[in-house]
Amino acid sequence: MSSLDQITQALAALSIKPTSTVSHAATNSPASWKDALSAETSSPKSFELIKTIVYKPKTAKNATPVPVVVIAREETETASGALGKKLNLKELRLASEDLLSEFFTLDKSSLSPIALNSTTFPKVTVVLDSSIEVSETAFAIHAGSSSDTVFVSGKDLVSYLRSLETADAKVQEIDFVALKAEAVAPAPAAPKSKDSGDKALSKSENPIQIAIAAKKDEDFSTWYTDVLIKADMLDYYNVSGCYILKPWSYSIWEAIQRWFDDKIKALGVQNAYFPMFVSKKVLEREKDHIEGFSPEVAWVTRAGRSELEEHIAIRPTSETAMYPYYSKWIKSHRDLPLKLNQWNSVVRWEFKSPQPFLRTREFLWQEGHTAHLTREEADKEVLEILDLYRRVYEELLAVPVIPGVKSEKEKFAGGLYTTTVEGFIPTSGRGIQGGTSHCLGTNFSNPDMFDIFVEDPNDPVGKGKIYVWQNSWGLSTRAIGVMVMVHGDDQGLVLPPRVASVQVVVVPCGITAKTTDEERKRINDKCEELAQSLRAADIRAKADLRDGYTPGWKFNDWEQKGVPLRLEIGPQDIAKNQTLTVRRDTGKKDPVPLEGLPQIVSALLDDIQNGLFTRAKATYQERLKAITKWEDLVPALDNKNVVVIPWCEREQCEDDIKERSARAAEPTDERAPSAGAKSLCIPFDQSKWDAIEPGKTKCVGCGHDAKRWTMFGRSY
Repeated sequence: MSSLDQITQALAALSIKPTSTVSHAATNSPASWKDALSAETSSPKSFELIKTIVYKPKTAKNATPVPVVVIAREETETASGALGKKLNLKELRLASEDLLSEFFTLDKSSLSPIALNSTTFPKVTVVLDSSIEVSETAFAIHAGSSSDTVFVSGKDLVSYLRSLETADAKVQEIDFVALKAEAVAPAPAAPKSKDSGDKALSKSENPIQIAIAAKKDEDFSTWYTDVLIKADMLDYYNVSGCYILKPWSYSIWEAIQRWFDDKIKALGVQNAYFPMFVSKKVLEREKDHIEGFSPEVAWVTRAGRSELEEHIAIRPTSETAMYPYYSKWIKSHRDLPLKLNQWNSVVRWEFKSPQPFLRTREFLWQEGHTAHLTREEADKEVLEILDLYRRVYEELLAVPVIPGVKSEKEKFAGGLYTTTVEGFIPTSGRGIQGGTSHCLGTNFSNPDMFDIFVEDPNDPVGKGKIYVWQNSWGLSTRAIGVMVMVHGDDQGLVLPPRVASVQVVVVPCGITAKTTDEERKRINDKCEELAQSLRAADIRAKADLRDGYTPGWKFNDWEQKGVPLRLEIGPQDIAKNQTLTVRRDTGKKDPVPLEGLPQIVSALLDDIQNGLFTRAKATYQERLKAITKWEDLVPALDNKNVVVIPWCEREQCEDDIKERSARAAEPTDERAPSAGAKSLCIPFDQSKWDAIEPGKTKCVGCGHDAKRWTMFGRSY
């Protein structure tokens, strides 16, 4: 009897009937498992994966460790640090293959909750994602091997685990969303103290509570979320994968929005708004296009207690919502070009682990949709918009990017070609797509689609038709996350001055318990006077006159928030008619005269902006490695680089590079993103590398003739 049959019988004994069972090719990653299941007709149309992670806690010498078995939805973030703290266990680490074999006689690709039985259950600590039981989704579970899968409901899975409980061994249900929120919750406000001197800091404050908890180079994921919380950029929402953008981060989006909106209006683009709902009939008109989004489309199926006659999608993007109306509005070549842009949100129901700004279920963006008479006009606009995206990153966010074109495999579904600006996160060594500008060609305007055409103005008879050329382009709040990751440090956020809502903070110093009310007022008034003089010069400045907080606490607070420049003013500074400047990017301190302060500060802010970009660009260039031999590719990736290789541009080779590089660098933590290298872009500027010689330069991936140098890397 097969393992699958045995498991089916064991479930039947508990009156549990699987939704379905599937045998498929053996898989070694969540992505390949999901692909294998999706290819099987007997799989449910909608399902989620269950992941089973085994941790080994640190124990006293010679003590036997009790493994912690975490059973969670694939999308759930199960941070080992927060979990260990919750369970009062030290240093939870992923269990070795030997331990898995010892306890379960299975490898990690075959492990599942069903591996737990009456023998193994009492020997481990079982932690269950509490959202599983209340979900109506069908869950995929390995059935004793990586090539067999059984689908069960969340309630049935919990019933199976409860059936194994004993008086001494119980399932522990944990709300991992709440656990994460607790782990990165903001520190309590500093207590008020009568002694406002610097010495009071060590007495009245706990520095550990207000500091960033993790080091950027040691625990990048925890560092990132901690910085966002401590900088007051966001808060967690009660829907998984959704976040509240607080004013400190939303103001950055507003700065991007103002700059970009002015630029596109100068190109003749107008803003409009279309509803967020898209009918199923309209959405499915473009099968190739929607296929790229179908797993992520969120549907409205009920209104109150009534089932909707036709399900309605919440837009993942707006091509299919807008283009039926373009067909209605465009009747003559005189109606062209039509250039519309939306500032809106879209919903893509990601099942991967959400990350604030980078991968969220709802996010803000702008999406431009334009129609043109000729390809020449469309091609020109594609590059104009892409250069604006480059400038957003480089001129506003001080983040270097590389413009290029996507491979055929990575281009926008349903488009003719896709251009992109590709960023790089040095700490993780991963590339990240910054913004894309697509030429859709006539794929959406043709008669089989939305039938958007005009009469040919050059046809003397007037019977010729021209199907319009279309573009779409978008930039999202992901840009904020990229900026945080590139510039932030162990003290917190580092803001480029051009997008900082507060560019300069003025902090009163030298106030002690002996300071008279008159002296205190004089110092505070001077701080406000300086802030006003800077604001009059269009510098965004704020005087921090909060009572009950020491200067040291305020320094830490504004450093965590990334304010580019701090000015310190005390009695001696007033006497000398000067202030002390402290740069957030370098920490450099300099006394400067108050006379001509706006000009001095303006120059300092420009220098900070330029310095951030220069340093980030130098790092990007240093980590962009030209590789001409396959054996050098994975080591370069392991050293946190992206690579540029001579490439044949064949999709089969692209798939092979991703698979082979993943096999050669299997991640030790299954929660980590894929270790495979995907194509990032084919850079427009090929002059940095040796010219490709037709017939001589060979593809690093397959040995065929190479066409162009192409960036490959691990990516977000």
